[in-house]
Amino acid sequence: MTGPLLLGVRHHGPGSARAVRAALDAARPDAVLIEGPPEADALLPLAADARMRPPVALLAHAVDDPGRAAFWPFAAFSPEWVAVRWALDHGAAVHFFDLPAAHSLAMMGDPTWSDEEDDEGGDDSGEQSADVRRDGPGRDPGQQGEPGRGPRPGLRVDPLAVLAETAGYDDPERWWEDAVEHRAAGTGDPLAPFAAVAEAMTALRETYGHGGTARDPVREAHMRLRLRAARKEHGDAVAVVCGAWHVPALAAKHTVTADRALLKGLPKVRAETTWVPWTHRRLARRSGYGAGIDSPGWYGHLFAVPDRPVERWMTKAAGLLRDEDHAVSTAHVIEAVRLAGSLAAMRGRPLAGLSETTDAVRAVMCDGSDVPLALIRDRLVVGDVLGEVPEGAPAVPLQRDLDRLQRSLRLKPEAAEREVDLDLRKDTDAARSRLLHRLRLLGVEWGAPERARGTGTFRESWRLRWEPELRVRVAEAGAWGTTVLSAATAKAVSEAASATALADITALAERCLLADLPEALPLVMKALADRAAVDTDVSRLAGALPALARALRYGDVRGTDTAALAEVATGLALRVCVGLPPACAGLDADGAAEMRGHVDAVHTAIRLLPDTGGGAAGTEGGSDSADGRGTGTGPTTGPETGPTADSVTGPATGSGTGAEGVVARWADVLERLARRDAVPGTLRGRAARLLLDDGRLAEDEAARLMCLALSPGTAPADAAAWVEGFAGAGGDGSGGLLLVHDERLLALVDAWLTAVPAEAFTDVLPLLRRTFGAYEPGVRRTLGELVRRGPAGGGGTAPAGEGAPGFGPGLDAARADAVLPVLDLLLGHRQPTEEECAGVPG
Repeated sequence: MTGPLLLGVRHHGPGSARAVRAALDAARPDAVLIEGPPEADALLPLAADARMRPPVALLAHAVDDPGRAAFWPFAAFSPEWVAVRWALDHGAAVHFFDLPAAHSLAMMGDPTWSDEEDDEGGDDSGEQSADVRRDGPGRDPGQQGEPGRGPRPGLRVDPLAVLAETAGYDDPERWWEDAVEHRAAGTGDPLAPFAAVAEAMTALRETYGHGGTARDPVREAHMRLRLRAARKEHGDAVAVVCGAWHVPALAAKHTVTADRALLKGLPKVRAETTWVPWTHRRLARRSGYGAGIDSPGWYGHLFAVPDRPVERWMTKAAGLLRDEDHAVSTAHVIEAVRLAGSLAAMRGRPLAGLSETTDAVRAVMCDGSDVPLALIRDRLVVGDVLGEVPEGAPAVPLQRDLDRLQRSLRLKPEAAEREVDLDLRKDTDAARSRLLHRLRLLGVEWGAPERARGTGTFRESWRLRWEPELRVRVAEAGAWGTTVLSAATAKAVSEAASATALADITALAERCLLADLPEALPLVMKALADRAAVDTDVSRLAGALPALARALRYGDVRGTDTAALAEVATGLALRVCVGLPPACAGLDADGAAEMRGHVDAVHTAIRLLPDTGGGAAGTEGGSDSADGRGTGTGPTTGPETGPTADSVTGPATGSGTGAEGVVARWADVLERLARRDAVPGTLRGRAARLLLDDGRLAEDEAARLMCLALSPGTAPADAAAWVEGFAGAGGDGSGGLLLVHDERLLALVDAWLTAVPAEAFTDVLPLLRRTFGAYEPGVRRTLGELVRRGPAGGGGTAPAGEGAPGFGPGLDAARADAVLPVLDLLLGHRQPTEEECAGVPG
């Protein structure tokens, strides 16, 4: 071997990986240099561990800022991984020789070097094997950048695109497959392909220079320094595996002084490295060095089964479709293989590639449909493969504690998305729930809670998917503590001390209960009580109460002591009761709509407070006042009627500090809202509806209030707003059922609607559409039928009180008796008469 062996590759290319293995077998170098951060040299022996299963990645992060992190991914078909394993298996020295992560990570925060990564720019043959994540102000967390990228005076050169265009291809991926991936392994010189690639890259660099970035010269200067050190120790028996774009720069003559001058003054941070699992799905992301390959599953298949790859691929696709209950036979596989070969011959390709196999599968196995084909792309072309790293790999203490909890709770991280249903009555499921909630509080979004399928509080549904970036989140959260419990507790306490909005503190209290953080909860509750005591905005108070009520509800099923939380929630509810009536007066349409949401939420929340016993609980304390108003027949022309007219914020009947007193106080507030002319129609109608649903308003009184709201003297817009509040669909979606089962109220609405003047109808139409459009289709259909048939099937409804048969509150005896003779015949109680027999055909 004369001079170092320079093997220019395309990152994550199975053809390059096979060629690297053949070249190393032929050259037998004493040392191998790999493109990557030198700080990770101590981690290379772990690659030979039997428990290390690619895809994996090197993770480097700044010690003082774990969010400043970079990944160097390796798949089984990556040339770098093949070179590492070859060196370890043959006793050769192996080192990383790229720019140190200490400099790369420091450059990320330096505006001189940082820029946004073009997702489509750059080719893997020249890109550094790093996927960098840096979350911070002004940067989208979903975007990735490369470490050490400098200013870009020109466009980034894509070597593959230039070579493909020169060869007459319009698709670089297709050219690379034809020229490299599908090239059969022959008996010729294994170094010849690398010589050809080096010659092509030399010509490109003579034309385009270093490719339009200031980053590459700095990286290549450090590579040359490390290469000189390796040659000083091992002579020329050194092999270099790097992106093909860098080969000309490493072969060129440069002085040590010039290289060191390029590296002088670079920013630097203290960095740590470790191995982390990676996924094929992450390799397929076209951001940073993700690495943007469209088909990692297909590349893995080509590398694993170089013989008869098309036949084996079709067999995999058929098996996947069969598992999903698609009818695919052996004949389908045979015909798909033949069609793929024919397509490759027609297109002038040496072997059927992914496009040919995809077209064949679509035509033969999927009957031309893209729906099952999408399944093949997701499961096979990309894949859900998640790598594994041995337990001996370095990790922050928090990560070790998380790994221990995942093993003990049998909650294995998986790349494929899956749903998990938890029964909180079981100890293991309750512990799993606590772990997932604590991780969410720490910002580690491994699981997202799903909407519960039932109404019970003892069940939770989660959607889990482990992403490699979550290791960075765990490293960041390690600043809060060394265990999941201690870290979640410390972060909750910190957030409680810094929170300024009441809604934020109440949400935090709920999360503390769900995560079972007994040490943090008292401090959070103190911050909540202090903030609630000085907050006078009714909207904010009303918005905070539902979260507290939910927290009480979940606390009960988890056996948590919620006495302090119940006391704060009760006090908050009483303050809402005092401040809500004056806050509702004089609101415009938008304000009324927003306040209606608060009224509904508070109504539900108060029913969840301890010892309320549901919606009608507390009637003992306030039933007299409610029933008395419900049947009152006195004058109703004033702004308020009944005992509540004394004062807007005066004492309420049945008021008290206990839960039952809160329920009675809230019922009194709803009565005030329902009867005050200064309150918008939406809120008056909604208050009346809530009282009716809770049994605190008699049906006759509800009809009377509707008559008042829909009287001719009321503006059509105000009347429509009242109807929207009263009949609009609530949280349970039962708004229209009231009109279906109470035809008196339906007749009132119908009579009012038919009397709306033509010039005002257009104004009220949006409100009506919003009200009735929210009903379930079956409810709308039933209402339409009721209105169509009207009284006695006459084709229109009639106002209540006219005694129209068949359209009133009571039973229409005459119509009911008409079916009795037919029922007698059907039940065999009597024999048909001769006249009835004569009227039957046949």
